[in-house]
Amino acid sequence: MGLLDFLKRKSPLERHAERVANKRTQNPDRWESIQTLGKMATTEPSGGKPDEREAAVAALLERFTFYCDPTITDGEEKDEAYRWVCEAGELAVGPVKAALRQQESLSWGMKCLEQLLPPDRFVEELVALLGTMSVEYERDPQRKLQLLSTLEEKRGPAIVGAVTPFFTAINEEARFHAYGAALVQDNAEDARAELLEALLEEDSIRVQIRVLTMLGELGWEVPENLEMPEGWFRDKKGMARKSTKKSG
Repeated sequence: MGLLDFLKRKSPLERHAERVANKRTQNPDRWESIQTLGKMATTEPSGGKPDEREAAVAALLERFTFYCDPTITDGEEKDEAYRWVCEAGELAVGPVKAALRQQESLSWGMKCLEQLLPPDRFVEELVALLGTMSVEYERDPQRKLQLLSTLEEKRGPAIVGAVTPFFTAINEEARFHAYGAALVQDNAEDARAELLEALLEEDSIRVQIRVLTMLGELGWEVPENLEMPEGWFRDKKGMARKSTKKSG
């Protein structure tokens, strides 16, 4: 082997990272590399060796970027990569946050981060990530929709302010989840003015009905000039109600 060949040799970390990130790798080989990277991610270096733990975590996170056949193998590999990332603890937080800003799907990254952080910190990270996203049209809005729908299930005072701009998002599904995330919070009142203003311009019947249902549960009045969807009316107290009369 010549000098150039020696210099071009990849480190064990690089070799295993390439295996894990390649959907064409044979399943047993990829499984072996997941185990090796997992041990690298969770073992403190000794003897003056470089600390490659964060790099190993980042390599494991690449397994979440593709699907492979068969389905059961795909699930097992992702579960195993997830297990190792979580076992790495606090040092895995940085690589996971970086992956969330780059990967097309947020599902596994959010799952990892939720396991690694206490609930309040997890919500803070989701809010920060949402702040990097746009209310404008996107060809593929899945990242935004995954994040907004996850925030519907969480509680935190910063969520209302974070989702308020999405009341007027171009994407209907984004508006659907943004309203939902705001109205389940204890401080939903903070967005009352913006929400009711946006509702006046809402053109999706599906979204209107969801919001009106939630407003009725909260006991909020709706604007007098709000055009109600079919089957709904504004009662004497100013609250939205669904008609109980049968048509025809």
